[in-house]
Amino acid sequence: MISAEERLARALLTRIAEPGDELLGRLIGKEGAIGALDVVRSGSPPGTDPAGSDKDGAARRFAAWRARLPDADPERLLAECDALGGRLICPGDAEWPSQLDDLGDRRPYALWVRGDQDLRFGCLRSVAMVGSRSATSYGINVAAEMGAELAERGWTVVSGGAFGIDAASHRGVLAADGLTVAVFACGFDVTYPSSHAGLFAEIARYGLLVSELPPGAPPTRGRFLVRNRTIAALTRGTVVVEAARRSGAISTARHARDLRRAVMVVPGPVTSAASAGCHVLLREWGEAVCVTDTAEVLDMVGLIGDDLAPERRGPVLDRDRLDPVTRDVLEAIPARGGAGTARIAVAAGVDLDTALAGLGALSAAGFVERCAKGWRLRRRPPDR
Repeated sequence: MISAEERLARALLTRIAEPGDELLGRLIGKEGAIGALDVVRSGSPPGTDPAGSDKDGAARRFAAWRARLPDADPERLLAECDALGGRLICPGDAEWPSQLDDLGDRRPYALWVRGDQDLRFGCLRSVAMVGSRSATSYGINVAAEMGAELAERGWTVVSGGAFGIDAASHRGVLAADGLTVAVFACGFDVTYPSSHAGLFAEIARYGLLVSELPPGAPPTRGRFLVRNRTIAALTRGTVVVEAARRSGAISTARHARDLRRAVMVVPGPVTSAASAGCHVLLREWGEAVCVTDTAEVLDMVGLIGDDLAPERRGPVLDRDRLDPVTRDVLEAIPARGGAGTARIAVAAGVDLDTALAGLGALSAAGFVERCAKGWRLRRRPPDR
């Protein structure tokens, strides 16, 4: 467990700085949360920001953080969180998901969480499911069914709580009495979109609401894009169910790729603009893998020997039931015309008696028939 002083410092940092700021992340890594806060208060930004811009960029951010300090009361933030039934999870806590550390300097300063489930344990076996807000019935059905089946297999589904694919994924998990995690781009007490109040209440009751922002923080476009890296980092892989060419879901997939997580894509109709982004990922990203059902998802993210997808096979035909030698005899018969027994035996690599026995069995099964030249394939075999 971390100290109370560090917890307060991290709570304060989530209030004064935007999530995922690499400059602040580097400072925390060097000085610790308490030391980083002291540096911010001192007004002396060390060096330049990690993007390589000049000191003016760092100075502007430091000035903005200091300007927010007078109105930021970490004790009040923690009290409000507690009153809402939430808690603050920090790096070093037992509940902190260690996979978030893969984000390096962009790791969350802390997470505000509401729900009775354990975030770290729940995300040990987890998959992100993301996609278009303007989803089609096809995408919604796939997301809901896949979410339910993942839940039935004991996997947690992480998404963003938005319209379309996100909501369908969450609802599919809840219908199967599974665990789902909604990662917000606002405070976990802010209902956005407002029509999802019922969904979020159900997730809070049976799953988890997670945010890098303190209670009361409003959503912004930039926060949605930054939030996507957390969704990708929490999970073993990301499934893009349906996405247009310009979609936030592709941002999540990009983060997953950069983190060396599995990137999985559900194909859609080639005529659907809602799946155009999915097809771009499959065509242009060597890391993206096509998945069509839950078994294929688990084949990518599951444990070797436990979650491998069964081998896909076509329908079993009558030809498949033939023994190898008889099948060789069948393959030796010309596609057109006919051939004598001796010629068939040579082509099949068997002796004359074996060829005769095979031809007899094939004739009885309806594969071949006699003709003027010897033997030929039947015009309409039972099932080739």
